[in-house]
Amino acid sequence: MSAKTPSAPADATSRRAAKPTVVYPAGSMPRPDMAILESARQTMVKTQEIVVPPRDARAFRVARGQFFRIVSIEGPQVGDLNLWNAHDLSERFFSGKTRALHATHVGTGDRLWSTMPQLRPMATISHDTLGWYGFDADGAGIHDVIGTRCDPYTNLLLSGTSYDFCCHSNLSRALAAELKTDARAVEQHVHDVLNVFMCTGFTADTHQYFMKASPVRPGDFIELFAEIDLLGALSACPGGDCSATHSSDVAACHPLKIEIFEPDRTTLGTWSWPSPSTYRRSHGAPGNP
Repeated sequence: MSAKTPSAPADATSRRAAKPTVVYPAGSMPRPDMAILESARQTMVKTQEIVVPPRDARAFRVARGQFFRIVSIEGPQVGDLNLWNAHDLSERFFSGKTRALHATHVGTGDRLWSTMPQLRPMATISHDTLGWYGFDADGAGIHDVIGTRCDPYTNLLLSGTSYDFCCHSNLSRALAAELKTDARAVEQHVHDVLNVFMCTGFTADTHQYFMKASPVRPGDFIELFAEIDLLGALSACPGGDCSATHSSDVAACHPLKIEIFEPDRTTLGTWSWPSPSTYRRSHGAPGNP
């Protein structure tokens, strides 16, 4: 027996007419000093680069005060990015709070926030060559913090087949290789991602998450400034440019490159480094000061 849609109440129109309020309005928290970052950018020297093969992932480390780029090098390719505190894997990128504090898609000047109880900026986006894209006629933008990551569990649920090179699996292998352990032992640390270069939105009629061909081209990059010591992992998604499919070997896929840069540290002299949240963590419980 199918459920029936409830009848609309007499005041349905007035209820729907309520005016929206932005949850965290622009200007409600301090903005990063982009002039300092731009000055530091002018002094950057590349110290390392790592190529991420198609349908695979690689881990990398970035020290506080360094910059890192994710670069398109051969063809349109989407990447799934995880970030952890290099000294404490329990502090990791919090895509949901980043979305709430900024928007569904992030760009230059936005920050990637960490999980509670620390809740602090892990990295600031210092440059984005796709910043021109904005939002298109379909409502799609670039670099989303909406989607989770393609994973073998959902793939098995929907298709009935096992696939081992989804981004979740790729990130698990990369983290395991970095920590010299087994992927099954660390996959709980893999978390919702920054979908780098991915072009996504929600359909206007059914509000379903959609993807379309990424506009990224060789030479494009997103650049971030590390605000704490970071351990990162980047997967070159098996969906390629995510124009039609993911979690398969059908899409044309390309490598991505991670570049790490050291600036002249004197240019960062007045930068305000983030500390963990100072909330006392009493949570209103009896006996907690």
